[in-house]
Amino acid sequence: MQASVLKPEEYLIEKEPYYAPVGNEVAIFEAAWRNGLPVLLKGPTGCGKTRFMEYMAWRLQRPLITVSCHDDLTASDLVGRYLVSGGETVWVDGPLARAVRCGGICYLDEIVEARKDTTVVIHPLADDRRVLPIEKLGELLEAPPEFCLAISYNPGYQSVLKDLKQSTRQRFVALEFDYPGQALEREIIMAESGVDEAMAERLVRFAHMTRNLKGSGLEEGASTRLLVHAAKLIASGIDPVHACRSAISEALTDDPEMLGAVNELSASVF
Repeated sequence: MQASVLKPEEYLIEKEPYYAPVGNEVAIFEAAWRNGLPVLLKGPTGCGKTRFMEYMAWRLQRPLITVSCHDDLTASDLVGRYLVSGGETVWVDGPLARAVRCGGICYLDEIVEARKDTTVVIHPLADDRRVLPIEKLGELLEAPPEFCLAISYNPGYQSVLKDLKQSTRQRFVALEFDYPGQALEREIIMAESGVDEAMAERLVRFAHMTRNLKGSGLEEGASTRLLVHAAKLIASGIDPVHACRSAISEALTDDPEMLGAVNELSASVF
């Protein structure tokens, strides 16, 4: 017996998400979607990859099912499994199967965090076959033209043990993301938080200072996401120095010396 059928409207994004294009990523994604090509987003954390996916799902009017990948993610978590419900054994689709059935977009965030044997299940969907084998049901689920598979990862965190295999990455159209330019990042902060241009400019200046410390004590500098968090606190009446300490400095590091250095940078700007 199969569990209740998915309602695609539950995954539709009705309100347009704010997204400021950096290049031609919107046109490339649309072209890939029309041609049934899977898409790989790569870039540092907090640079807008997830927001971009939300925007494209809204723009294309397709359901968006997002999976945050992690070490314990199994193939059954993605595809589905039998569960006991009300004294009956029912099949419950996983997020990947649900997206295929409804012709939606399945977004696997930070794909390299998933186990290697898990990522193999996406291969038949990411090439010309565009099928999802569901072995437990003996079913070969064919993806409709509207279905799109998208994955993301942060190349800055990759290692020998956590890298995207060539057999996986060469199936995808790749879009590279990075933090936006100074003027665009300022506009994003203003639009997302409501702070004025002068405050947004100072936040961007502070962010660039922290990004210059990457590899010299910090794994990552302040992301655009963290800047928006700080700006929202400031717009709510929090002192800029305290807002940056809570939303940015403490989020970047636990090391006392680096924490002090980043807070000093903040104090010099604000």
